[in-house]
Amino acid sequence: MSNKHGNLSINSDNIFPIIKKWLYSDHDIFYRELISNGCDAITKLKKLDLMGEYELPDDYEPKIQILVNPEEKTLKFIDNGLGMTADEVEEYINQIAFSGASDFLEKYKDKASEEQIIGHFGLGFYSAFMVADEVHIDSLSYQKDAAPVHWTCDGGTEFDMSDGSKTTVGTEITLFLNEDCLEFANEYRAKEVIEKYCSFMPTAIYLAKENAPEEYETIPADEVTEKDTVIENIVEEAKFEEKENEDGTKEQVEVSPRTEKAKIIKRPVALNDTHPLWTKHPNDCTDEEYKTFYRKVFQDYKEPLFWIHLNMDYPFNLKGILYFPKINTEYDSIEGTIKLYNNQVFIADNIKEVIPEFLMLLKGVIDCPDLPLNVSRSALQNDGFVQKISDYITKKVADKLSGMCKTDKESYEKYWDDISPFIKFGCLKDEKFCDKINDYILFKNLDDKYLTLPECLKVEEESADQEANSDETGDNNKTENTDTASGTDSADAGQDDDTENDKDTRKSIYYVTDRQQQGQYINMFKEQGMDAVILDHNIDTSFITQLERRNEKIKFVRIDADLTDSMKEEVPVEDLKEAKDTLTETFCKALGNDKLNVTVEKLKNADISSVITLSEEGRRMQDMMKMYGMAGMDPSMFGGDQTLILNANHALVQYILENKDSEHVPVFCEQLYDLAVLSNHPLSPDAMSKFVTRSNQIMLLLAK
Repeated sequence: MSNKHGNLSINSDNIFPIIKKWLYSDHDIFYRELISNGCDAITKLKKLDLMGEYELPDDYEPKIQILVNPEEKTLKFIDNGLGMTADEVEEYINQIAFSGASDFLEKYKDKASEEQIIGHFGLGFYSAFMVADEVHIDSLSYQKDAAPVHWTCDGGTEFDMSDGSKTTVGTEITLFLNEDCLEFANEYRAKEVIEKYCSFMPTAIYLAKENAPEEYETIPADEVTEKDTVIENIVEEAKFEEKENEDGTKEQVEVSPRTEKAKIIKRPVALNDTHPLWTKHPNDCTDEEYKTFYRKVFQDYKEPLFWIHLNMDYPFNLKGILYFPKINTEYDSIEGTIKLYNNQVFIADNIKEVIPEFLMLLKGVIDCPDLPLNVSRSALQNDGFVQKISDYITKKVADKLSGMCKTDKESYEKYWDDISPFIKFGCLKDEKFCDKINDYILFKNLDDKYLTLPECLKVEEESADQEANSDETGDNNKTENTDTASGTDSADAGQDDDTENDKDTRKSIYYVTDRQQQGQYINMFKEQGMDAVILDHNIDTSFITQLERRNEKIKFVRIDADLTDSMKEEVPVEDLKEAKDTLTETFCKALGNDKLNVTVEKLKNADISSVITLSEEGRRMQDMMKMYGMAGMDPSMFGGDQTLILNANHALVQYILENKDSEHVPVFCEQLYDLAVLSNHPLSPDAMSKFVTRSNQIMLLLAK
């Protein structure tokens, strides 16, 4: 072949500088592109062998070699794939953006089943110019009587092509690095980048320092293979020691046997796993393999709870493994990692177009060769196909969770506390996921028993029936609208019955947010045989609001929102009106709060002196204020409805009622109020200081 000098065929003006500088967001990605091209060349050659158009040597070992040379400031990428002729270099290299892989598939589409080829973008080779001042290609085609070709380009639009000197089939690309990118000729940096992008590429990848002295290792002689270069055979004779027997005689005893070893040139070790776990069928994978793969990929030595192996061939090709790590921390600080691959080539972490947002809390790998990537393989083109993939992944996760709940509820319950933030976050973010998982959300009750939402409603219905039965006293004169909890008169008789009936159809599910703080209310519930569920994660407020919106027949009520009728004696409102008026005046005066809402009840438990209730709406308003940094604001300014309930059956309340003018009453009122607040929520620092001082004063009164 005569020497040739020419211009690269570029359809758009000034595209080459753009390719060099802006095609890829990360400069280290050239490693991925050049190695991918080598994988393509090897895949094509093996395909030709399968189709009978080429015969691979018996000892053929597909591999890609990377040689770093920091002294010469060069990098070499060597593959033993099908190589290129001068005409192919002209076609695939000199004409930028012509896709050799696409052309290959088109040519052979009727001769063999289509195998995915990594490099189907046509621009990957030019990523080399992001880091190199000059690039050389030396290639020898597999074709009979093909001549080797040598190609050079200094980063401009001109190239030189001539006869080459390569003697083995394949391609060698040499990069002469620019001064800003010499780090890539460092062996450790090269290893880091290769492991980042190429850990699971389908062809073995080897890295070495060019011209480095040989390294050696010693192995048992019977493990030597034909591929090993033996430097020295080493024989270690058996060793004996003299041992004295019990009868006084002595004998020679072997303490180490004779061994034969061989010193060989150190075997190269591939940097990648060419058959990652996700490429195998789930039935062929063991639990230990899943755990080992998890530790290796994510450097997380805590065992995952469980995993989902994705394995789909139609209507699109998708494989992968999603792991559920322990995520019982605050949901907004959880950071998972979903690694996206294209035919075992790493693309990016956490691509939101493919991975639903709530799945970002998990760890896993997804490999989808059908993804419509842009030319740099770094981002997804806008495509309805991507949404189908996202929907499929969501469905598989929901199926796994619901299936586990139905068939292995014991394990599901064991994992629940760890995975519940993930599931609740998923319900908030993805309606389709919520639809599928709605009946498999678990709630832990006061006895640490797990219930599904339908089971919670059934328990609540039974409790309501029990309470209704206990309230039947035969007093036909009692109206349905008497509000014994608040001590207020019933609503007008003409109130809209339809509205009331609609409210009555909503079933209440009581819940606890802090077992210790709300211990008094929990005890009151248990005394009456009532139950509640534990909702103590910061995602729960938003979660139950959404559940109520989606399930209009239920409402969630915190355990301290009100006192149920079962906790109170049946007393006509009129009998407590005078006590209510007196105690309201006394407490408002003692606390210096004329807006204090006070009511009086006769509680069945005479040991309880006072409790604070805050309506569910008021409490959620407080939570919203905290969320937006308004925690210090008074909820009453938003119509807050905190109520102090005094127990007329408690001796201290009776004392205050009968001795309202006593000098000790103001102190008792303040103490009763703070005790009630403490059972509902923590006191402010100032209020707590006053509470401690007042407690000491009361103890001094008792000591006198």
